[in-house]
Amino acid sequence: MLLRLYMLLLETNRDTLLTPLQTVMGVVEKRHTLPILSNVLIEKVGNRLSMLTTDLEIQIKIDTEISTPATEGDFAITVAAKKMVDICRAFNANAVLRLETADNQLQIKSGKSRFNVQTLPAKDFPTVDTSIEANNHIKIEQKKLKNLIAMVQYAMAQQDIRYYLNGMLLVLEDNAITVVATDGHRLCLAADTLSESVNKQEVIIPRKTILELTKLLADTDEYVTLTLFKNQIKFELGNTQLISKIIDGKFPDYNRVIPTTHKNILTANSALLQQSLQRASILSNEKFRGVRLVLSQNELKIVCNNNEQEDAQEEIEVEYQGEPLDIGFNVSYLLDALNHISSEEILCHFGDANSSMLMTIPENENYKYVIMPMRI
Repeated sequence: MLLRLYMLLLETNRDTLLTPLQTVMGVVEKRHTLPILSNVLIEKVGNRLSMLTTDLEIQIKIDTEISTPATEGDFAITVAAKKMVDICRAFNANAVLRLETADNQLQIKSGKSRFNVQTLPAKDFPTVDTSIEANNHIKIEQKKLKNLIAMVQYAMAQQDIRYYLNGMLLVLEDNAITVVATDGHRLCLAADTLSESVNKQEVIIPRKTILELTKLLADTDEYVTLTLFKNQIKFELGNTQLISKIIDGKFPDYNRVIPTTHKNILTANSALLQQSLQRASILSNEKFRGVRLVLSQNELKIVCNNNEQEDAQEEIEVEYQGEPLDIGFNVSYLLDALNHISSEEILCHFGDANSSMLMTIPENENYKYVIMPMRI
């Protein structure tokens, strides 16, 4: 039997490895033609330990300062990301893990437990080129960016053949930041101010990037730095760096979609409307999720029915001055917005039964949500 001589790489507590591994795991694809893309690049330089994953479109890297550099020096190694996470999770929080390597294998030891997993050369691991010149460089509070994204991200398309809809439009102009998402049936826009003026630029950030970024952003006043390049964008927050390619395509002209002449205006309590829609939707058609809004002076009827001849009706008092109206929508689209709005009241602007509805927040020009009607 051949005796392997293992070289010590690192000895540290479990969470020093597990916490960053769990953060970078979201980028790793379950099935990929390149086996190395299922791996995480673990690298140590001095007292800095870094974890990096990529799917060739998105790259995420986390740096951690380690206080126990009892190693044979710097190293770089790649190992299956999911296996590494599962092994680390299997130990309790105060466990000390010892990483050793020999003959293209990584050995993880703790107490009398030992795991040997295969490695691939770190030099073969693909990383994003970050040496290109930047077009814009801005800082924004994490909670501000997180709130902007939360208000629109549900309107992004999923696997639409119109690939430019499978993401979120980010618009920078003067001292304003605007985010827009649409799936062709609805469009949502949210905006806020920046502390400094920037060059005008528009980029479409892929859906997967937005979902990963949302996990990283915290509800704090700490800044996230955005660096925009010609064909990629970089987010830096704390010890974490997320780099993504941007979608090369022409986003729809969102200003043309937003109605400006609707005169029938409904003012409703957001929570009351949300609860009424949720109750009525229990008996909506499971496939089409249709709901009828029947409007008359200061009254709103919410009606849902399905193919089994079942129906539900809710009536709530509202402020409504306009023509009587009977209009249908996808109830899920209405609830998506109400679930992400913190305002106590909501305004709904209507044209006729064939026109889109514009949802806004009172005394707030920075939020607009447009929903196309449906026949019920």
